[in-house]
Amino acid sequence: MTERIEFNPAVMMGKPVIRGTRIPVELIVRKLSEGATETDLLDAYPRLTTEDMRVAVNWWTLLKGFHTFGK
Repeated sequence: MTERIEFNPAVMMGKPVIRGTRIPVELIVRKLSEGATETDLLDAYPRLTTEDMRVAVNWWTLLKGFHTFGK
């Protein structure tokens, strides 16, 4: 999973992004939750892949699950 997501202080202020891009994981998850389709995102972000979206959603879900569990 982490081979597709990177944290780099020089890119998007260190937010998790799709490796090799400036596309934040949060943006992908937010757009999908707002009703955007995979096709919408692929059209808007040509460097994005379906696998990138899958990994972003899985990573976000895992992160939120740990955060919720810790409360």
